[in-house]
Amino acid sequence: MRAIWKGALTFGLVNVPVKVYSATEDHDVSLHQVHNKDGGRIRYQRICEIDGEVVPYSDIDKAYDDGEKTVVLTKEDLESLPAERSREIDVVEFVPSEQIDLLTLDRAYYLEPDSASPKAYVLLRKTLEQTDRTAIVRFSLRQKTRLAALRVRDGVLVLQTLLWSDEVREAAFPSLDESVRISAKELELSASLVESFSSDFDPEEFKDEYQEELRTLIEAKLEKGDALDTSETFGEQEEEEAGGEVIDLMAALRASVEKSRAAREVGDAKASGNEDAGGDGKPAAKASAKKPAAKSSAKKPAAKKKAS
Repeated sequence: MRAIWKGALTFGLVNVPVKVYSATEDHDVSLHQVHNKDGGRIRYQRICEIDGEVVPYSDIDKAYDDGEKTVVLTKEDLESLPAERSREIDVVEFVPSEQIDLLTLDRAYYLEPDSASPKAYVLLRKTLEQTDRTAIVRFSLRQKTRLAALRVRDGVLVLQTLLWSDEVREAAFPSLDESVRISAKELELSASLVESFSSDFDPEEFKDEYQEELRTLIEAKLEKGDALDTSETFGEQEEEEAGGEVIDLMAALRASVEKSRAAREVGDAKASGNEDAGGDGKPAAKASAKKPAAKSSAKKPAAKKKAS
């Protein structure tokens, strides 16, 4: 595996240098399009609609079109955004693991310690394991600000990007609002059927039969000599940028705890003052300290952005 990103994982004043690797890969056979008459490769070209010329990738910028006007965003414009320049994965909060909606889970990445001593990395890993919490983090990758869940898998910190709340569609199906009567016997038989299929999940038992058959077909054609002489080269560019080192782990931990405690005391003092008297001189209502549970659905965005 090659690191696709380097930076530092930060929580409080603790700094954990890490390398980021894609945790998954596509096992599908890579296919491309050819001319059915002569097997010639068909490639897509980036053609300018104004002058009809083929444009090299280095000369392409991005743009936003609102239907009437187009705003061109250069590479320099995008690189000037503060979030894009950040090389840190910031821990926002630690939440109970069961509060992470599986529907919001996206791409997964492994984090490898990138310093002379992995002590801070191991400390964070053990803390997540013992508290049964998942860290919610923010970071920037490939010109996008991302929200992610940080958890432990087989002794390794795993970063799994999350969809933003407005990226999860609302499941509005009128048919489900209709009253349906389910008898006790039907429910009993359904439960019996579920029990007959019950087992412990082992992903190794499942195979992608289509891809296996496709590979068999390709190998058979190769053995028969039914192939053309072609060659392709694929490359991957690795980003090189070092993360910071942890200077004093215990001092950073103590300072982070004290800072968090002081901020909480200030907040409690303000809340207490607001309870004694509101802005109109009347007793103020006590605010709930609990945050509302996150919903897996969100309102649809007012306008859909598109880039060309």
